Amino acid sequence: MESVSPRNRSHSAPCCTFTSADPCADLRLGNTIAELVLRTEETINITDAYSDPRFDKECCVMMVQMIGLYVFTGVAEIINKVDGLPFDEHDEQLFEAFTIFCGLGINNAQLYEEVALSAAKQQVALEVLSYHAGVEHDEVDKIKRSLIPPAPEWKIHELTFNDFSLSNDEMIVAGVRIFKDLGFMKAFRIEIDALCRFLLTVKKNYRNVAYHNWRHAFNVCQVMFASMQKSSIRLLLKKMESLALIVGCLCHDLDHRGTNNAFQQKTSSAIAQLYGTKATMEHHHFNHAIMILNSEGTNIFSNFSSEEYSKLINLLKHAILATDLSLHIQVRNKWFTMVEEGRIDWDDKELREVFRSILMTTCDIGAITKPWEVSRKVADLVMTEFFDQGDKERSELKIQPQAHMDREKQDELPALQLGWIDGICRPLYKSLAKFDPSFTPMLNGVMLNRTEWEYLDAERLSKQGHRESVV
Repeated sequence: MESVSPRNRSHSAPCCTFTSADPCADLRLGNTIAELVLRTEETINITDAYSDPRFDKECCVMMVQMIGLYVFTGVAEIINKVDGLPFDEHDEQLFEAFTIFCGLGINNAQLYEEVALSAAKQQVALEVLSYHAGVEHDEVDKIKRSLIPPAPEWKIHELTFNDFSLSNDEMIVAGVRIFKDLGFMKAFRIEIDALCRFLLTVKKNYRNVAYHNWRHAFNVCQVMFASMQKSSIRLLLKKMESLALIVGCLCHDLDHRGTNNAFQQKTSSAIAQLYGTKATMEHHHFNHAIMILNSEGTNIFSNFSSEEYSKLINLLKHAILATDLSLHIQVRNKWFTMVEEGRIDWDDKELREVFRSILMTTCDIGAITKPWEVSRKVADLVMTEFFDQGDKERSELKIQPQAHMDREKQDELPALQLGWIDGICRPLYKSLAKFDPSFTPMLNGVMLNRTEWEYLDAERLSKQGHRESVV
């Protein structure tokens, strides 16, 4: 804050002193003393503040701080000197020094916030760069020279595809097949070099964690591809929407660390500082995807016009953020209602967004619909990650982890899976099967797996009851 010499000053108590900094000429203000100081940039020393109609009698000490949009820092007011005498020139000098000190404090706090944000950005970038490697030219050539089998050979067009049937390199080749079969290469003039480099780079930008890794990303993409091949959604979606969903599936967990959003917030990680508390990791996944697309040789969208590119990036962001389960819970009732009432207006932009969000969740948790051997293996991998996070919470944060992350309660997995199926999975796939019978095999898969978990839970309860009776 910076004060200026007053124009008028009197010496009868009580009195009031104001000081201000830069003005905000375009602010719409009233006629209080503080607002007058704001307009004139001058200190005002009033003879009898209580008799002045501009004085706010309900306020004894006031500071007004303008945030963000203006250079102006604030207005400060003092009233009623302790000895009952009027404020003199010496008092004004002291108050000016005080307001300068306050202004510097506020300014430093704002600068610190900016520095902290920059530091968080730098830390995240360094973490990424230190972990991930680039793609060599011979790696791209190897994929380009590979024979690309038709989809039926690897069964990637089937909703019952075995998530563990392909190697890491085969999943890259299968990714190329998906782009070819959906017509993306021709429609969007995607060059094979760029696609191979993009897929290889995406693979390398997944960490070696138990579940949220490259295999999971490909499997989610495969469910989306199979859904487009088996159901009516490919006819309902625009070509660009389909491309955004496929790329979104591949990129939706980029650089996942094996810990969830809540953990980022609890540990005040650099990612939490950078992206906040809403869809924390999902924002990171999206920004990581943009980083890859902006890297040399990996931009599969390079032949889009600026307008098309902007539209596609917005679709991609929506797709990736939709994988935040808390967002799914917010939109799913809209989808359920539309399906139940049969009122689906495909020209409605909001409806299309809800539909794409539903499709992303459908594919993200698609393992629950797969044959039992596959679904059970995936569940074990998910729990491995959860237990690792629970161990960190217990040892590092000194907190009790939630039941599904508590290694000491791993025998409760069947009950937890039943709650997951009944709360999230069954309602989702039931609505999809009603919307399009082509999704019925997914609903059937969920129910078959539920039967298996129910059997395991009954077995657990039986053993528990037996132990209690023995005791």
